[in-house]
Amino acid sequence: MKYLFSLFFVGLLIMGCGGDDVSLDPEAQLVLEKEAIEKYLTDNSLTAEVTPEGIYYIIEEAGTGGSPNALSTVTVNYKGYFLDGQVFDQTTGAPISFQLNRVIPGWTLGIPLFQKGGKGTLLLPSFLGYGTRGQGPIGSNTPLIFDVELINFN
Repeated sequence: MKYLFSLFFVGLLIMGCGGDDVSLDPEAQLVLEKEAIEKYLTDNSLTAEVTPEGIYYIIEEAGTGGSPNALSTVTVNYKGYFLDGQVFDQTTGAPISFQLNRVIPGWTLGIPLFQKGGKGTLLLPSFLGYGTRGQGPIGSNTPLIFDVELINFN
C-alpha cells in the first residue's frame, strides 16, 4: 500500500510539472516582453509613447470629440496580431461595439488614449492581455498588438 501511495504521489508530481509550461517569475517575464516590444518598434522604425501602466501606444490620427472612459461602450474597427505579424483576430466589414470594462485590461486602459475618430496602435505586454492563461490562438505570456480605429463611444 505504501508503494501505491508513492506511485500516486510521483504521478501527481510529474503531471504538475507540465513539460511545456516553463514560466519565469512575472518581473523577468515583463522584462523579456518589454525588450521584445521595443525590438519590434525599432525593427519597424516606430516611435511609441508608454503609459505608466505599461501600454505602448502610437496615435496615427488624433481624432476629435473627446475620449471614452473605462465605463463607456465603444465602437471600433481593429486588427489584433502578434509581434511576428500573424493576425489572430480582426473586424471584417462592420465595426464591433462593447463595454470597455468587459475586455482585457490593455483595452480598458488603452482605448481611452484615443479620441472619437482617432486611429493608432496599442502594443501590450501579456499581463495587459491574456497573461499566463492565454486564450484561443493566443498563447500564455504573449505580447499583443492592436491597430485600432475608435469610431464612436457613449
